Amino acid sequence: MSAPGPEPAPVTEDARAPAEAAAAAPAEPGTSGLRDDPRLPWEGKPRAADILCWLGIVLSGVLYWTLLPLRLSLVGTHPVIAELLNGGTEAIISAAAFASTGHGTLVVAVLAAIPGLMKADPLYWWAGRLWGERFIRVLPGSQRAARHLPRVQQSGRKILWPAVVLGSFLPIPRAIIYVIAGWAGMRLVTFLILDLIGSLLWSGMLCGLGYTLGHRAVVAAAAISRYSWWVTIAIVVLTIVFMVRSQRRLRAAGPDQVSLAEVRDQP
Repeated sequence: MSAPGPEPAPVTEDARAPAEAAAAAPAEPGTSGLRDDPRLPWEGKPRAADILCWLGIVLSGVLYWTLLPLRLSLVGTHPVIAELLNGGTEAIISAAAFASTGHGTLVVAVLAAIPGLMKADPLYWWAGRLWGERFIRVLPGSQRAARHLPRVQQSGRKILWPAVVLGSFLPIPRAIIYVIAGWAGMRLVTFLILDLIGSLLWSGMLCGLGYTLGHRAVVAAAAISRYSWWVTIAIVVLTIVFMVRSQRRLRAAGPDQVSLAEVRDQP
């Protein structure tokens, strides 16, 4: 009969301390992935809807810049195609100007702009539904819009419905209005109807301007197409300058910036 082995040593508090500390220690940088990045609009682990909506918004921005040279080259040759791609102001005016000279019809010029104008709008409505105020904070111009959120909440459709219709005419980015619409609980069907009405009004106004300018607008559009690459470079440079200045203002503001929650709690 063999002698019994030594009894295992009892686990003391000092022995347990390193294990507990290791378990409580934060994960190494990069292991949390997309969960804790403050630049992203969701909190915690992203859902499939979060990733799909975020990718849709990112891809719409990439598509905008990718198609910019093509759009500008089409303004003076095939403006209706340029309208379908993005619904840009220059394309709508050019299409109506071409119609005034007998190349196309005004109705086609008005309607062709609708897909380009509305293509990304439901994504921003969806972002408002998913992330609400957290996403509004990351949009340019959101600090100014945040101060009107209490009034929007109190008035509901009295302010929000006209804002969606007139989004293209207002001096704030349309995306902010669409995110607020989703955050405030506007139904998707209602949003799409109001957005369609607003897009028709905007396209109709620009087509009226282009039709009035006539041949002069056609000549200007041809010049834009001829120098499309230079125009593209100028737009990109101006956009970068604007973004850098905006980031500097945000860094300078620092903790003095007012959060949306604080604004909402104000009387």
